[in-house]
Amino acid sequence: MPPEGSGSSGLPSEAEAEARTRVSETLAAAARGAEEPRAVPGALCAACVRLLPVTAASVSISGGKGVRVTWCASDRVAARMAELQYTVGDGPCQSALDEGAPVLAADLTQGPAARRWPIFAHEAVGLGVRAVFSLPLGPGGAAVGTLDLYSDRVGGLADLDLRTALFVRDAVTFALMDFQSADRAEHGGSGEDTDADTEDRVASWVAASEADHTEVYQAVGMVMVQLDVDPEQALDRLRGRAYADGRTVSQLAREVLARRLSFRPEAYGGDTGR
Repeated sequence: MPPEGSGSSGLPSEAEAEARTRVSETLAAAARGAEEPRAVPGALCAACVRLLPVTAASVSISGGKGVRVTWCASDRVAARMAELQYTVGDGPCQSALDEGAPVLAADLTQGPAARRWPIFAHEAVGLGVRAVFSLPLGPGGAAVGTLDLYSDRVGGLADLDLRTALFVRDAVTFALMDFQSADRAEHGGSGEDTDADTEDRVASWVAASEADHTEVYQAVGMVMVQLDVDPEQALDRLRGRAYADGRTVSQLAREVLARRLSFRPEAYGGDTGR
């Protein structure tokens, strides 16, 4: 039973209310402080780190099975971690998307998390990350992306920190799906938004993030033709080769597009994807 005077989570209602207010004020201030609308996602990610006992944060958007783009990252480690999960096709982020529920990996150095995602865990620890907390973004169980929080220390989140993280998740979901403040500041608009307006806003914000992965989609198409496989199999081949070479999927895709790398078994005079 929750203690008397507490919220449904068992935490004091006053503490939860204070946490929610702090999240709202901090993220709002971060958005207002951004020099331009395009800078808001990065400002929100940096604010997430200030709000929680973590060392880095990123937000990834799902574009369908096996396809993700990084919407924002607080620093280079966060960006590398987001790209790592995309490259290996596994990790807490993908599990949170699949399950539509938070995935809390409190110790990547050993135990269940290290066994569940062995390749991801090994690479993450190599980057100095010891724990990852992935929270799905989106209404209900319809995850459209994840908020990923990274820590350089082993250990889970305390109850109030987890509640705060969930408040942050809700706020980031709103920012991702609505963007009312940033969009109106940019265009000087006012009044109620239509569904079309919302779709246009989302498309314009996501476009910048998708730019980094445009090469991946194009390279997948080329590998599909070269190997006569479906998109998922082609992406798996790109991921496998990228990991084997110690590169990201994006880097390998550029090699394919430049025709410096071919996955055709009969490729002569050049490298092959095998």
